[in-house]
Amino acid sequence: MRYISILFFIISATLSIYAQEQDTTTKTIDTPVTDTVKTKIALQDSVDMPQDTLGAVQDSVRKETRKERREREKAEKEREKYYYKDIKKDSARLEIEQISRTAWRRSLILPGWGQYTNKGLWWVKVPIIYGGLVTGYVVFDYWQWYYKKFLDELDYRITTNGDKQDLDLLYWETEGLVRQKDYGRRNRDLTVLITAGFWGLNVVEAYVDSMLKYRWNIGSDMTMRIRPTLIPSMNTGLASSHALGGFSVTPGIKLTMNLK
Repeated sequence: MRYISILFFIISATLSIYAQEQDTTTKTIDTPVTDTVKTKIALQDSVDMPQDTLGAVQDSVRKETRKERREREKAEKEREKYYYKDIKKDSARLEIEQISRTAWRRSLILPGWGQYTNKGLWWVKVPIIYGGLVTGYVVFDYWQWYYKKFLDELDYRITTNGDKQDLDLLYWETEGLVRQKDYGRRNRDLTVLITAGFWGLNVVEAYVDSMLKYRWNIGSDMTMRIRPTLIPSMNTGLASSHALGGFSVTPGIKLTMNLK
């Protein structure tokens, strides 16, 4: 009987120790695995949330069609007409800007039209503008004729193996003809550029004159006068080299400004 009790005690102790080890192993395995899985799920959710948000933003950007983009840009440009740095312009400012735009656009279409719109000394400016344009055309026509003259002679000589056609160019060599042809073409192109720049200057003048006339107050408080004068010569030794050296004076320009 005593042996049976001892054997039963040993078996019970063994089972108890095995059960404790099993529980410890289960807790040891379950705890890190469960925590790791939960951590991964949390991290995945935290990563997925910004991606979803970014995807929603991208979807909202993609949904804007070309027509909607054009309408939005048109509305922004329309707003810029009535606001300056988020400050709404008054009716006087809008009218002045409209006058300035009208002036330079008219000069761009027809030279002198913007000057006529601005009034003032338009009757002086318009003849100057058209005089410059006509001069540019005359100079262009001359250099075009000059260029064609040498070019035609070169073409004829190349085609006929050296025969000469133009009586004015009988004594010209081929190299000289080439140089003069290039010279005429260069001056012709330069004349075109200068004439185009003069046209652009006409547009700039119309815009600047409108700005000065309607946006700034130019009154009679300040006057300026320019006139020729005679300046006394300080170096009498060089006085004889001038046209008026005998009088010890030198021609000059006098600028007078008066502020009221």
